[in-house]
Amino acid sequence: MIVIMRHNAQDEEIEAVLVKLEKNGFQIHLSRGVERTIIGAIGEKTRMGIAGLEAMPGVENVVPILQPYKLASRVFHDEGTVIRVGGQEIGGDTVQVMAGPCAVESREQLLATAIAVKEAGATILRGGAFKPRTSPYSFQGLEIEGLKLLAEVRKVTGLLIVTEVMDTKTLPLVAEYTDILQIGARNMQNYFLLREAAKVDKPVLLKRAPSATVEEWLMAAEYIMAGGNYNVILCERGIRCFESYTRNTLDLTAVPAVKYLSHLPVIVDPSHAIGKWRFVRPMARAAVAAGADGLLVEVHPNPSEALCDGPQSLTPDNFAAMMSELKQIAAVMGRKIS
Repeated sequence: MIVIMRHNAQDEEIEAVLVKLEKNGFQIHLSRGVERTIIGAIGEKTRMGIAGLEAMPGVENVVPILQPYKLASRVFHDEGTVIRVGGQEIGGDTVQVMAGPCAVESREQLLATAIAVKEAGATILRGGAFKPRTSPYSFQGLEIEGLKLLAEVRKVTGLLIVTEVMDTKTLPLVAEYTDILQIGARNMQNYFLLREAAKVDKPVLLKRAPSATVEEWLMAAEYIMAGGNYNVILCERGIRCFESYTRNTLDLTAVPAVKYLSHLPVIVDPSHAIGKWRFVRPMARAAVAAGADGLLVEVHPNPSEALCDGPQSLTPDNFAAMMSELKQIAAVMGRKIS
């Protein structure tokens, strides 16, 4: 529930409410605004009556949160959350573009891609060091060597890094090298991993599982937030349906829907959603028009020789052309791209 304090509430009145809530076992999130203070109380509402809280000095109103996802709900936090990392903002006026190869293959491949995407306007380099693959015989990533290469290229280019963490065992290692932790679609409901990621003081990019509803996706985000990490970025990457021509079906309806239900920033991964490079550009344009706060796009200097997901990867030239298109659409939407 949300406890809204009066605009002139005294510090001791706010403190009294906090003490009472904590005494009744609620998890507290305090937000002090210019005009008033709002207290988010997460817990079992039957522990304590709303009427008792409303009667306390300084309390203006108590609003219950009906959705099962409390911390992720826009009722809990009316304004959109802006996540700040390495001088960049995700969820603000700028549409952030995260781009790079599906998998780190070599220093030459990663550096060439990083330089190209930065020149085109990307601010964050994506690249997998640990790769969850459907087949055990497919390329699984360079692992620790890949993380070191990402760190090296970050130092050379100044790009921030986002890379996937696959399990709790490798979480500390990945967190040491990356700026943003990515939890992939296969791990969206790996609750042990979500709980551990909540303990890391870095933003978490949470991909939607291919068969997950919007509510299940937001509940996964709730696990991370309930653990104390409020810097969650939601990523729509396509859902599974009866259509087989594309790799998945990109659910662009989820972008405005989730932004209505939640205050968390939402980005879109058209590469994994479509699985065919020629459709990535139009879907990226559509995502920005739908209100996405960012994009996650796969780029490779030579897609035909990529060890992972070559058919969905843009060449540097195609990526640059896409960025030019996106800048025009972002401007129409009252936003910008770096």
